[in-house]
Amino acid sequence: MNILVIGARVVGAELARELVRAFVGARFSGEERHRRRLEKIKALEARYRSS
Repeated sequence: MNILVIGARVVGAELARELVRAFVGARFSGEERHRRRLEKIKALEARYRSS
């Protein structure tokens, strides 16, 4: 999974908005390496899910 961190002291408001729009608008590529990572996360969620 991805997170976006923006430093308020080094990034202006307009650039921050542009970065957030690009981040939120990004699409899952479906590449094999990304699917493997997603499956690992799903396995962890299933293993530690509260009953």
